[in-house]
Amino acid sequence: MNNIDRRTLEAILRQDFGCFIQKTFGHLHPGQGYLSNWHLEAIAWRLELVRQGKIKRLIINMPPRSLKSIVASVAFPAFILGHDPRKKVISVSYGDELTVKNANDFRAVVASEWYQKLFPAMRPSRTKNTEAEFTTNAGGFRLATSVGGVLTGRGGNIIIIDDPLKPADALSDPKREAVNRFYSHTLISRLDNKNDGAIVIVMQRLHMDDLVGRLLHENQEEWTVLTLPAIASARESTEIAPGVFYDRAPNEPLHPQRESIETLQRLRVQTGSDTFEAQYQQAPVPPGGAMIKRKWVQRYNTPPARSSEWRVVMSWDTASKDGAANDWSVCTTWLKGVRRECYYLIDVFRERVDYPTLKEKMLALTRKHSPNEVLIEDAGAGTALIQELRRMGKSAIAVKPDKDKITRMSIESTKFESGSVYFPEHASWLAEVEAELFSFPNGRHDDIVDSISQALKKRSTYDLMNAI
Repeated sequence: MNNIDRRTLEAILRQDFGCFIQKTFGHLHPGQGYLSNWHLEAIAWRLELVRQGKIKRLIINMPPRSLKSIVASVAFPAFILGHDPRKKVISVSYGDELTVKNANDFRAVVASEWYQKLFPAMRPSRTKNTEAEFTTNAGGFRLATSVGGVLTGRGGNIIIIDDPLKPADALSDPKREAVNRFYSHTLISRLDNKNDGAIVIVMQRLHMDDLVGRLLHENQEEWTVLTLPAIASARESTEIAPGVFYDRAPNEPLHPQRESIETLQRLRVQTGSDTFEAQYQQAPVPPGGAMIKRKWVQRYNTPPARSSEWRVVMSWDTASKDGAANDWSVCTTWLKGVRRECYYLIDVFRERVDYPTLKEKMLALTRKHSPNEVLIEDAGAGTALIQELRRMGKSAIAVKPDKDKITRMSIESTKFESGSVYFPEHASWLAEVEAELFSFPNGRHDDIVDSISQALKKRSTYDLMNAI
């Protein structure tokens, strides 16, 4: 930017929210270098879509110290009001100290000479310009409050929620519930127009039942979600601009210039796995895992070579319908030891598909893995698949569960505890598997868990004889 003229620079800052964030950071932290990164581009683009009215509900989950407050609570309201001083923005944080800091940073930005040159129409009201509320001469405002604050009679066009829960309060059921209740009983009603108003939540995950966990459990389809783990657990592709994607490799840090993989691994040790998984990886689980403990799972880099010492087992848990509101169809594929009890998870399929597509996927995976055993729960679509496979001359073991889901996994949990179950260090599907497994039985889905417990269960001679 040093080599372009002033008017061009002002035009860029006025139109490009990502560049505006950089200018805001430089103003608030003079002399401290701004380290640009793809995740900031991804955030800026989505927030700009909110400003334009194209996204109405946005969740951004990201680690601590990733500029979320400067971006969401300072730069974004300033950019909104610069473009339209009539807008009404409500900004909410977990406590008064953070609320006041963000408000003062916002006021410092909009009072700056460079900001006033960018947006000459946006001027403070002469009658109301306090620490809690900045009002424009066009009737718009940025109103700052904390969780539990009084908003009686106040409404807005955009509500920004920035870290509504302190990490120290994450394990307190009453304090988590107070945040969730404040959102549902107070904040949601403060939108002037429920159809056109927008809500943005920017926070680090702290607990399975924090505000984001509660909202996604109740109505995941309503929200656009950008999840930014500190370390990629699988290969990821994130859209950072229309049609432009950043491909992130497994084990790649979110922002290596700020926190290297070595730094993050030290943080994992210092904070503990459960805290790190929540705050840094955005994947909270019950402490240590619920039924299956994280520490029980063994890891492998390369699975054993297939030989007579190993059997390939495919385990299917099928849904009866496709569609976002229905369950998933899942297949886990395993290498199972013949002479010793050990199980290597080598592949996972998990999709919502209709029956014809499900049949195609099953045949494709069967060709890929040439399994010795194909286990299919004998219910819903699974019953039809069993019949079709047998008509085609392929073996299929019809499994009729004789116990409930929790009891079935409880029985197989001993295999995890004894160190007999191996997961890969890296796989594209690994994060989904672990999120569901380590939250069971309190998670939203249990289809992968059902497939796993079905695969680990010992088969009787009767089962094997009837696999045709």
